[in-house]
Amino acid sequence: MAKKNAAQEQEPAFEDRLARLEKIVERLESGQAGLDESLRLYSEGADLVKACRKVLETAEQKIARLTEEADGSLKQEPFEPDEEK
Repeated sequence: MAKKNAAQEQEPAFEDRLARLEKIVERLESGQAGLDESLRLYSEGADLVKACRKVLETAEQKIARLTEEADGSLKQEPFEPDEEK
């Protein structure tokens, strides 16, 4: 089993960050938060958006399809989802 380093153990999962961001948006949209709370929530939300974007960009870079060339070498291509559904 792979061990996680201390930073990985403390980092919330992408899904947890997204869930927190959704709660922040709900609270801000409700209009029930005061100015100070709204500013704090907005700042926290902005940080969560940056963190989520970073996770998605990293995942996008990892998603690659390996295809074999005619000479037997492997070529890495960016992942392109099928347009047909």
